[in-house]
Amino acid sequence: MALFAVLQTTFLLTLLPLRTYQSEVLSEPLPLTPESLKVSINSTKQCLHLQWTVHNLDYHQELKMVFQIQISRFKASNVIWMGNYSTTVKRNQVLHWSWESELPLECAIHFVRMRTMVDDARIPAPRFWSNWSSWEKADAQNSLGDHPLYVFPKDKLVEEGSDVTICYISRNHQDNISCYLEDELTYGKQLDQNVWAFELKNVSFHRKTGTNFYCKGQGVPEGVVLFVSKVLEEPKDFSCETRDLKTVTCTWDPGSDTGLIQLPSYTLFESFSGKKTLCKHRNRCDWQVTQDSQEVYNFTLVAENYFRKRSVSILFNLIHGVHPLAPYNLFPKSVSATNATMSWKVSSIGHNSALLCQLQLLGEGKVIQQHNISVRVNGEYLLSELKPDTEYVARVHCAYADHFWKWSELISQNFTTAEAAPSEAPDVWRDVTFVSGHPTVTLFWKPLSKVHTNGKILFYNVVVENLDEPSSLEVLSVPAPANSTKVTLNQSSYQIYVMAHNSVGPSPASAVAISGHPENENVEEGRVNGTEDGFHMSWKPQSRNATGYVVEWCDDPQNLPCVLQWKNLGPTNTGTIISSDAFRPGVRYDFRIYEISAKGMAHLLEKKAGYLKELAPSYNPEVATINLTSHSFTLSWKDYSTESQTGFIQGYYVYLKSKTGEKCHREFEKTVLPDNSVGCKYTIDNPDQKTFVVKDLQPESVYEFFVTPYTSAGEGPLDDFTKVTTPDDYSHILTHITLPMIFCVLVVMITCYLKSQWLKDKCYPDIPDPYKSSVLSLIKFKENPHITIMNVNDCVPDAIEVVNKPEGSKIQFIGTRKSPTETKGTKPVYLDLLPTEKNYSGPGPCICFENFTYNQAASDLGYCGHFPVTPQAPHCQLGPLTSPENLLKTLEQNYMNSLGEIPAGEANLNYVSQLASPMSGDKESPPANPPEPALCSEYKMQMAIPLGLASPAPSKNSSLSSTALLDPSEHCH
Repeated sequence: MALFAVLQTTFLLTLLPLRTYQSEVLSEPLPLTPESLKVSINSTKQCLHLQWTVHNLDYHQELKMVFQIQISRFKASNVIWMGNYSTTVKRNQVLHWSWESELPLECAIHFVRMRTMVDDARIPAPRFWSNWSSWEKADAQNSLGDHPLYVFPKDKLVEEGSDVTICYISRNHQDNISCYLEDELTYGKQLDQNVWAFELKNVSFHRKTGTNFYCKGQGVPEGVVLFVSKVLEEPKDFSCETRDLKTVTCTWDPGSDTGLIQLPSYTLFESFSGKKTLCKHRNRCDWQVTQDSQEVYNFTLVAENYFRKRSVSILFNLIHGVHPLAPYNLFPKSVSATNATMSWKVSSIGHNSALLCQLQLLGEGKVIQQHNISVRVNGEYLLSELKPDTEYVARVHCAYADHFWKWSELISQNFTTAEAAPSEAPDVWRDVTFVSGHPTVTLFWKPLSKVHTNGKILFYNVVVENLDEPSSLEVLSVPAPANSTKVTLNQSSYQIYVMAHNSVGPSPASAVAISGHPENENVEEGRVNGTEDGFHMSWKPQSRNATGYVVEWCDDPQNLPCVLQWKNLGPTNTGTIISSDAFRPGVRYDFRIYEISAKGMAHLLEKKAGYLKELAPSYNPEVATINLTSHSFTLSWKDYSTESQTGFIQGYYVYLKSKTGEKCHREFEKTVLPDNSVGCKYTIDNPDQKTFVVKDLQPESVYEFFVTPYTSAGEGPLDDFTKVTTPDDYSHILTHITLPMIFCVLVVMITCYLKSQWLKDKCYPDIPDPYKSSVLSLIKFKENPHITIMNVNDCVPDAIEVVNKPEGSKIQFIGTRKSPTETKGTKPVYLDLLPTEKNYSGPGPCICFENFTYNQAASDLGYCGHFPVTPQAPHCQLGPLTSPENLLKTLEQNYMNSLGEIPAGEANLNYVSQLASPMSGDKESPPANPPEPALCSEYKMQMAIPLGLASPAPSKNSSLSSTALLDPSEHCH
């Protein structure tokens, strides 16, 4: 015991000097100034990298120290940054620290120095800083060449939303340099004599290829490309699952792309096992399950790019996250008209673990059957209650039976059941028309629905049975898809059956009974109002034994032929709603309601007409004005059809306006028209009234009228007014007088026109023929009723009258001293042909030529005769005229010779009247005391003598002794 006490005392005395030494060392201040400071430049990351050591520490010392660093720019005194860096330091340890510069390092010279202070709890206070190290210079411009313009930094990678500083160095101080960011001028600030800096705030992403920044002066432009990255997002919807208990697959949503060519990296860590794996895909990663029976995993997904890291974690139970693979080989094993057996296979999980599979049956896109089946390898199920000739879709998916988490993917298979005979009779109706007393029946039937056809309808059988002759059957086959046929019957009663056929067999038959006699059409028509739902119909039954009712109509009555529609109703129905997608507002629909008797006969029960929605009339009637008087007129529009309108016509509005602005007549009311004019309005409440008498009008006044119908929806369109002018009070009297006079004048004119040829032939023929002339019948011969036409050969002419044409006829005048121009257009000239016998001493027989038609001057004298010539009267050198034959020959010869002397167009032939020699003076005036004419022979024949016929001198051989043309004042007496 004493020995132990001695040894303890000796040990304590040994430790005491050591503790005293340590206390003295730690309590003394140490000169720990940093040494061997080196500064390097990393242009890619725009960083200054510092490296230094602390040499004054003992080998056994390890102290926590703080280093204060100063960084200057352009000159040492221009400190731009100062900060502290704390770390634990050992003796001769090389320390490293980096500083990232906002300004590209190539654009400025940087200076760095530091000092240190011990910040260890073992060193008592006070603590103090060491001396500053010397300034270390970092100059990146030494590596630049002699190019006149530089822009930094090169290929800078920044994150969207951050700030960036760009600078340029110009060797030419005189150069005017402008800088642009994506062609937009940018302004900066001058840092040094040849250095300018540009601060870009909150840079945005433009394109994957980078954002352009360039500067240009007098030389070649210089620029850089900023690669802007979108902010890396945290992975979303991170989850894991296994499909076969051998591999765990984790998936996530990486979010939007960062926009860089280099994609972020994704790493999957498992904390329980400490393992990790680098993911090959940016949204999925596989993890292999080991054989150590680990069920629970703690996964951490780390996303990382140049700027930042993002991570997300999940705790995953292997058994609870089983997602089986999709089944395969699904097909119908057997199919009938109503059944189908489906078969499929599944992939095994683990040691033949059971799967829960769900079989779904779809019809027309909807799930109609659903069944759950437990399966290990193969699955099979019988589907029943199917419809014939129907296409179905069978689909199946499976889940892990021990712990349900998620269904596998669906697989599907289409199949169609077999056909069967149609299960329902066609819906049949008929339209009966009678031609010559025989009914013609048009049968209509609606196509069976898909539910009842049970296959493709090939044809329809129509069986016509004569009820009066039961053994008489007529079978018609109508190919599908026709839905109507016509049958001509006699006046017997018939039963008609219609059946639809497919490849399996016929449908049940529909029966229609037809009577051989016309139906009663004398049924009063009612009205029905339409609504948004359709037409609400109701009727009163007539018979208690009715087996049903049928309502028929046309969907589009405006287009003919009508497509007949009908609706069958049971015997207990006394009303229904008729609706159709074809119904339109403003169209009149006519409905006929039939009652079906116990024998199947259809009897017309009611007629109804209606509009789904009434509209205002679309057009106005054409109005005629009749019975116009001075105080009234009648308007008529009898041809206006009311059934083709867009609503039920309730009446008409008659608008009347007066030019004089007089007050409205009684029964009219004053109204303002749509064109803001004032007029009078009369309302006709009866739609069948299509005439209207406007009374109490003023004579000789102008009125304007306009007639428009109206319905419950409004009146017709506003058209132009029609003007009408009332006559005065005496206009009707003048009409009664003027019209008969005009009629009589027209009758006379028409009669004269029709008898013009007869009048011409009777009164003034082109070439008169005395034998055919009717003038003889007009002359009454009192002295000798037996006088007839004398032959010219028996007559001796005494004078010929020649009428000269005024313009220059070439006539030789004999025995006269007047020129043709002096006698122009005056009196006719007479040619005296008198007998020249020496013994002629008194009046003798004479010949008188008469032409009352063509010689108006001669006929006006009113007499015919020969005035004897006294012996004392001087003869006019008349030559002998022996015979009429010589006269005719001479006239003919002279006529032929004179043709060459008469200019074209101047020959004027006149018929000659044989009269007594005119008295001296005016030929046209009869003598005051005419001598009593001797007995004359009247000669009715006329002859034509051309002008100038008497001009040539008579020849020696001629019987005519002398010829003279006499002026009226030189006639022989």
